[in-house]
Amino acid sequence: MASITGILRNLLDRPGGSNLSPYQKIVKAAGELAGEVGKLGELPRPAMDDLARFCAVAREAADRTLGLRPYDVQLLGTLALLDGKIAEMATGEGKTLAGAMAAAGHALQGRRVHVMSVNDYLARRDAEWMAPFYAAMGVTVGWVGQSSTFEERREAYARDVTYGAVSEIGFDVLRDRLRTDAGRIIVPEPEVALVDEADSVLVDEARVPLVMAGASDAGDAVPEMAAMVRQLVRGYHYEIDDQARNVYLTPKGADTVENLLGVDLYDENEPGTLIELNLALHAHALLARDVDYIVRDGKVQLINASRGRVALLQRWPNGLQAAVEAKEALAPSEKGEILDSISVQGLVRRYPRICGMTGTAVAVSEQLGEFYGLKVAVIPSNRPCVRTDEPDRIYPTVPDKVAALVEEIQAVHATGRPILIGTLDVAESENLAMLLQRRGLEPVVLNAKNDAEEAAIIARAGERDAVTVSTQMAGRGTDIRLGEGVAELGGLYVIGSGRHASSRLDDQLRGRAGRQGDPGGSVFFVSMDDDLITQFVPDERPPAADADGLVRHRRGAYLVGHAQRVAEGVNLQIHRNTWRYTRLLEQQRELILEWRDKVLHGDAAARALAEGDPERWAELPEDTREETARQIVLHAIDRCWTEHLAFLTDLREGIHLRALGRMSPIDEFHREAVAEYKAMLAEVERRSLEAFEAPEPDLARPTATWTYMVQDNPFGTEWDRIIKRMGSRRT
Repeated sequence: MASITGILRNLLDRPGGSNLSPYQKIVKAAGELAGEVGKLGELPRPAMDDLARFCAVAREAADRTLGLRPYDVQLLGTLALLDGKIAEMATGEGKTLAGAMAAAGHALQGRRVHVMSVNDYLARRDAEWMAPFYAAMGVTVGWVGQSSTFEERREAYARDVTYGAVSEIGFDVLRDRLRTDAGRIIVPEPEVALVDEADSVLVDEARVPLVMAGASDAGDAVPEMAAMVRQLVRGYHYEIDDQARNVYLTPKGADTVENLLGVDLYDENEPGTLIELNLALHAHALLARDVDYIVRDGKVQLINASRGRVALLQRWPNGLQAAVEAKEALAPSEKGEILDSISVQGLVRRYPRICGMTGTAVAVSEQLGEFYGLKVAVIPSNRPCVRTDEPDRIYPTVPDKVAALVEEIQAVHATGRPILIGTLDVAESENLAMLLQRRGLEPVVLNAKNDAEEAAIIARAGERDAVTVSTQMAGRGTDIRLGEGVAELGGLYVIGSGRHASSRLDDQLRGRAGRQGDPGGSVFFVSMDDDLITQFVPDERPPAADADGLVRHRRGAYLVGHAQRVAEGVNLQIHRNTWRYTRLLEQQRELILEWRDKVLHGDAAARALAEGDPERWAELPEDTREETARQIVLHAIDRCWTEHLAFLTDLREGIHLRALGRMSPIDEFHREAVAEYKAMLAEVERRSLEAFEAPEPDLARPTATWTYMVQDNPFGTEWDRIIKRMGSRRT
């Protein structure tokens, strides 16, 4: 019997295999209470020890205040969220309302809830939209955004439920960590994180560090280096590897550069010039304007690879960011020392209870379990999905694919059926729109350059005759409703101009059609020359096309799927490796914050300094000495922590050199990081006592601070590349 129980448990624990039957019983009981609850004049504040009654009251409250009566499947999603799971709910199934009901339930249990969204727009929209429902449930709600003032933030965080972009909540946490007045702390202790678009936040952006910086100065890229690399020719002076993640000089290129600069690039004692050259070469050869970034308002703005939108406040690590700015002949943006940082993964893991919702969770259930201990509950759709998903149409070359794509769009448009085309980048969206315009069509383009208009554009994509060309994450969070007569034409037709590196993004694009039982269709156009194929399965020989130009041999479809699996494996390994390095930093940060909190909220500083120099303590006025001690120790902690972060950054950048000596880079990183942390604690005490004994201690702090998100360097560290190049040069 025990073995059978174990087998059943394993089956239920498989990805997406969470048992829904306990939730279904509660939902059924809630339905039986509907008549009784519906007769109530004023809805009571439900007790959370009776989940069926809570669901019945929540359903009635939503119906009365929003005109939305939750389906049974929305109640199932709510219960999964209350149970600390990731609820996979298809597009159009009402995740926003299910999330609000779950947030209210957590709040009624006495827990503060932070509903984390992917951007300010969705955070504000959902908080304001759901506000009447929360009021009917006896729960207060607020939201924070980039434009929120300090007092508005304080008020929002004082509410039972607070909506905010994950980055904005993270920045507030960082600001609070540098407070020197306990009364200015605004973010409460973490209790519940309810994450919208959970796969995007918890997986795609998990490694992204949120940064608080200060003491600004200009970037330090060398414009002359950018000008020089423009003269280099691919295939002669430099080569790019198969996955387009590395660029390196050929022997002829190295000789050319050394002659131009008058240096030995591979002098191990003077690596600075090689680092500058590598940055300039990567910016020139591997980062493309309108693909990886756009230039707007005189600034380089990154494009979020998983959403196709401008990544607000994001930048690459300082050296690469400055190199791209030099490439585009822009003034270098300010940079400064990092005062503190936290990864998105580290931010979310602070919360004792985590739950979330998305349309595509099963595909990343392994990562959700590995990095957060979360399970996925697949919620059935309210109505069966009747969307027709066609097999990929595969062509030998990109020009063949594009020509067929334009023909397909023109033919379908002639019927009046609305079409949404998902492209892989900004440049492709604009090129396709131009080709369609030449055919007499008038497509609406949605990409990172006009993302502020996203919701309005995507909301009209289901109207008759509409042709919308968009980067991949078209209007995620906004429903596409079908216009009059469109259902009879087959519903919205979604076309992908190529497969993404993640199958989830393909599924999300397909999911724009066929909401709530609507008809719809989808198809992807792929070529054997697409970057996905050439980068991740470069050595595979593609099959030949048939007479009509289509690749129908089953090996073609296999190569596309195989390339995606390789790409997903590479990204998962990068995630794991990054977390191996950052996990120790997160642990050290927790310890230093515990110490800082004791100083900020108690008498730890006073006791330490009074013991360290009793005579000096006795000299100070009694009414000010405790606050003086507090500010001295806080300054020492913050200053030493900033220097510790800089040390760890430099250590990580060069740690791979240890591999040349047959040592484990990660083990060496941990060994040095732990030793440096212990030394830092002693240094805090030394500096605190030194400042305490000084007649006028220098407690100056940065005159200005700012926040941003650091996009991972997409090509690894500079030292990685230098070592590889030095190794190849020696051979």
